[in-house]
Amino acid sequence: MNLIQIAQETFQIEADALYKAASRLDHNFLDAIDVILGTKGKLIITGVGKSGLVGAKMAATFASTGTSSFFLHPTEALHGDLGMIGKDDTLLAISSSGESEELTKILPHIKRFDIPLIGLTGNPNSSLGAYADVFLDISVEKEACPFGAAPTTSTTLTMALGDALAVALMQTRGFRQEDFASFHPGGSLGKKLFVRIKDLMRTRDLPIINSTTTLKEAIVIMSEGKLGTVLIVDETNRLIAILSDGDLRRALMKEGFSLEYLALTYASKHPKSYTDTELLASEALEIIEKSKIQLLVITNQDGAIIGVLHIHDLINAGIKSK
Repeated sequence: MNLIQIAQETFQIEADALYKAASRLDHNFLDAIDVILGTKGKLIITGVGKSGLVGAKMAATFASTGTSSFFLHPTEALHGDLGMIGKDDTLLAISSSGESEELTKILPHIKRFDIPLIGLTGNPNSSLGAYADVFLDISVEKEACPFGAAPTTSTTLTMALGDALAVALMQTRGFRQEDFASFHPGGSLGKKLFVRIKDLMRTRDLPIINSTTTLKEAIVIMSEGKLGTVLIVDETNRLIAILSDGDLRRALMKEGFSLEYLALTYASKHPKSYTDTELLASEALEIIEKSKIQLLVITNQDGAIIGVLHIHDLINAGIKSK
């Protein structure tokens, strides 16, 4: 048994079905788009079994791409959840055969609500096909399952058709990257577009020393600060230098090194700093990476330290540079 060949044949069967379905798209697809665009309420997806699982995924995709949507199980609808359907909603029902018992039982009640019904089925002459205001063909020549029993090709096609509707709606509505990110604030795109320096910078217990602090004292404060760095300020509390653990290692190699010298002696003068706390964290990460530093100091307009942004905090928050 050549399992690789079996997998390749599965891919080929499903790919052929997608290609054929793409070639037969017609005005019904456009009608479905028009119906959804004209929906003032929600797009409700329903289906049973594997169709229901695909429907739940479709509802999630619609909802995250600008089309308010949720999944309604037909059995639950028969036992009270029909009340979730409003007069301004549209129903999108999925059934490969068009005769799923639980689904067909709710169709008369759906028509009683006098709302649009989009039917995804492989049989236009089925109960679902008859009730549907718009029919979308999800018929396939054969399932990838060798027995023709397990929904495989048909579910792949149904999911692809749902994606096609969602993408077409996104394009029609002018749905932007920023809109997508606003629905996914915890995702990488949301973090890139919305998380700012002020959301991640540390502002408390900062390891700040003055220009008269000895290196010996600075090392203690560096250890307590847990940033691998101390920030040095002048008599007016303006940032003037940074002493990092790297600076300290390099200092150890210098002739005449002494712990009693001022920390400022071995510190990096004129360190990189930033004042705009509204800057995107992803852009701050770019600054850190380009400057080859680990810590970006945030100051006010007068140069006083108000916080620090460490590269580890950015990475732990899932921030990525553009």
